[in-house]
Amino acid sequence: MGTLHANTPREALQRIESMITMGGYNLPSKTIREMVVGAIDIIIQAARLRDGSRRITHITEVIGLEGEVVITQDLFLYEITGEDEQGKVKGRHVSTGISRPAFWDRARYYNREKDLLEALEAAAAT
Repeated sequence: MGTLHANTPREALQRIESMITMGGYNLPSKTIREMVVGAIDIIIQAARLRDGSRRITHITEVIGLEGEVVITQDLFLYEITGEDEQGKVKGRHVSTGISRPAFWDRARYYNREKDLLEALEAAAAT
């Protein structure tokens, strides 16, 4: 687990690629992307909202590569629903409807398939 500053999950992946390149490693871009995709499963994006609060805005799964393009899919997004009387942002986390994320088989391997299913169903119901 680690942190870095980026405005979107996709930008986070680009920054990781840039950091590897700046480290002096002379590797092809595709090789770097393969390493990143092999090492990162989930990106949790936190952002500062207009009222100064911080919220998790994206939970994004890194699926793999198609050619040289990293494929991701959002599992949950933060939806702003308005503001309260003090100007604080109100919102909720919304499932994107992905019922079987790519890490499903890994959850099954660790005998956590039921836990994952329950969490996804509970999130989709809200």
